[in-house]
Amino acid sequence: MSVYYQLILYVHVFSAALSIGPFFVLVPLIGRMRSAGQDALDVQLSVFQSAVRIVKHAGHLLVLSGVLLIVLSGYRWTDSWVAMTILVMFASIVFLARAFKPVIREIKIDGAGRQRLLSVLNRNLWSYILLLMLMLYFMVVKPDFW
Repeated sequence: MSVYYQLILYVHVFSAALSIGPFFVLVPLIGRMRSAGQDALDVQLSVFQSAVRIVKHAGHLLVLSGVLLIVLSGYRWTDSWVAMTILVMFASIVFLARAFKPVIREIKIDGAGRQRLLSVLNRNLWSYILLLMLMLYFMVVKPDFW
């Protein structure tokens, strides 16, 4: 294994951690949002949006390093674990685009529906974490479905 491949692999693992990690910090933050005053809520929502932004950019690095790893390795794009990872990745991209920003925007507008919207945000957060964990499973275990 060349030093370049090892470096790309390291970048890939680091960006995977950076793509998942911030979301676990957001779990207790949602709990605090339920009872926060408006000023604190605004700050917490900004933190939430910043974490989502970090995850998006880490995802770009994750995809780029993943493509390089496939090209440089003996794996094929048609290997089942690669195809399933790509499928889940596209699902997570579509989900990410709709899961957080519209809900956060609505929380800022609709103070009366905060608890319901925070429940939606929490459910979306855990759904996205599960998608990311499924993708991580495919990359680590490399199951052979076909």
